[in-house]
Amino acid sequence: MLRILRQIAKTGMRTEAPPAPADEMAKAARLQADVLRTLGRALAIRQVDAGSCNGCELEIHALGNPYYNIEGMGIRFVASPRHADMLLVTGPVSKHMAIALRRTYDATPEPKLVVAVGDCGCTGGIFGESYATLGRVSSVIPVDAEVPGCPPTPTALLQGILAAITARVAVAGDGESATPPPT
Repeated sequence: MLRILRQIAKTGMRTEAPPAPADEMAKAARLQADVLRTLGRALAIRQVDAGSCNGCELEIHALGNPYYNIEGMGIRFVASPRHADMLLVTGPVSKHMAIALRRTYDATPEPKLVVAVGDCGCTGGIFGESYATLGRVSSVIPVDAEVPGCPPTPTALLQGILAAITARVAVAGDGESATPPPT
């Protein structure tokens, strides 16, 4: 036994070098760096259903599974707009949700981002503007990025979130105000 301990002390620890990170990890690290550069902390998202069929919500929920692991990138969902940096709005804005959406937007602190999700959020979708809806999200509040699709994939949602963040970084880098004017 003493011979084995001497050999261990003489040889020291011999292990292989850790493997290089996968491409997905590099993309996740870049996204997290963009989030931290823009906000100085993790990105907090408040998801708002303005009248959707819940197809987009199913894809948004998929962002939390182990495959997409949105929390591992420094992005989390919050229950209050007062704690949010971004609003993720789904569905055509129904007339009954217009006031609630506007109040949610007003309650979100500056600098705030808004991403319209799905064909209904981007264009009004099959509902358009009718007696029950006001159509697209941008007809009620300013939108920084749009994620088309019916419903959009989780990857497209991540790309839309990243597009809104990088647009904010580009605008803030020009020395201009990073907040769009309210309409």
